[in-house]
Amino acid sequence: MEFLRCQSLAVQSSVAPFGEPQSAVVGIVVTDNFEIVFDTTDSTRKVRNLRCNPRISFVIGGLLEGDERTVQLEGIVDEPRGEELMRLREIYFARFPDGRERLKWQGLIHMRARPTWLRFSDFNQVPAEVVELKFPEQTGAA
Repeated sequence: MEFLRCQSLAVQSSVAPFGEPQSAVVGIVVTDNFEIVFDTTDSTRKVRNLRCNPRISFVIGGLLEGDERTVQLEGIVDEPRGEELMRLREIYFARFPDGRERLKWQGLIHMRARPTWLRFSDFNQVPAEVVELKFPEQTGAA
């Protein structure tokens, strides 16, 4: 968890309706439940893809020279509403204070990915540490 909390960027991947892969770099925050929250606009390819197929994956880490730690995460994405959206936005704004200003953008939304599988790999040590976690699958908005 400590490694994930220090990360602010991830490569996010989804699948288009006709099967084409699509990836994008997104700013992320991670909750205590390993949920990943990011903002985007509703006109992006990722949103169109995820509204058709809510399965999402991320690769996190590997950006700093000499730091060979990464997380691969797969999950199900939703678009929180109401009090749950407000709670997640506050977590997001703690990392990205400029996110409040982006609320003025037309079509801005916040998405949440709930993990179904996660692999943490740390090749900074010998022997390498690789930890896999599986989570119960959750669907639908809170």
